[in-house]
Amino acid sequence: MNEQIKPGMRLNQYIASCGICSRREADRLIEAGRVLVNGTAAVPGMRVQGREEVTVNGRILGGALQKVVVAYYKPVGVTCTARDPHADRTLDEAFSYPVRLTYAGRLDRDSEGLLLMTNDGDLIDAMMRGSNGHEKEYIVRTKSRILDADLERFRKGIFLRDLEVKTRPCRVERLGDYTFRITLTQGLNRQIRRMCKAVGNEVKKLKRVRVLNVELGAMKPGEQRRIRGEELEELYRTAECAPDRSNKRSRRNSR
Repeated sequence: MNEQIKPGMRLNQYIASCGICSRREADRLIEAGRVLVNGTAAVPGMRVQGREEVTVNGRILGGALQKVVVAYYKPVGVTCTARDPHADRTLDEAFSYPVRLTYAGRLDRDSEGLLLMTNDGDLIDAMMRGSNGHEKEYIVRTKSRILDADLERFRKGIFLRDLEVKTRPCRVERLGDYTFRITLTQGLNRQIRRMCKAVGNEVKKLKRVRVLNVELGAMKPGEQRRIRGEELEELYRTAECAPDRSNKRSRRNSR
């Protein structure tokens, strides 16, 4: 038995540990009948010992993998999805790594910048949980001059009519007549674009430059780097997600 698989591990946790998806998504796959254990449809809440043949969407899982986190500069035009017949270029086509990784916090097709890719389902769950208030920082350029009054509305929180929700207060810094830096702690769908639309403006360019403690830095579109050492430890601390023992060993060895 693979030593990284704990006896009696819940099936959704096992699937997440193999880098397929988050535990929440694994539950949905199980409920949809797309997970088999030894050829029989899995049921919610079941446990595995690590000796079973687990199949997800027809793919046999090869056991839990060493946890990996990669910073990737997603270019404009890449859609964060594995398959989409209407997408010009999907993330699966643009990004490659020796083990299968999943994005933790998507970017829309017309946006660019930092995307964290990982096979740690627990980390994905922690980062996607809006109640955790994790910071994401963006540089935004608008088509029209952005007014000081508009930036102040962003700081205090602005009501988005189409979503019927008021955004959380956030940090905003003017960088120029048409550009500003904004740090969000929530992830509403196309949030910054909706915020600009609410003040009668439109986003011309949007780049994510930081997620929690991980920064885009001098990376160029399409580039990637593996997160290691102290940066990785700080990521897990700020995400409030404890990595498994194998990941701790890998971080010690990388120093």
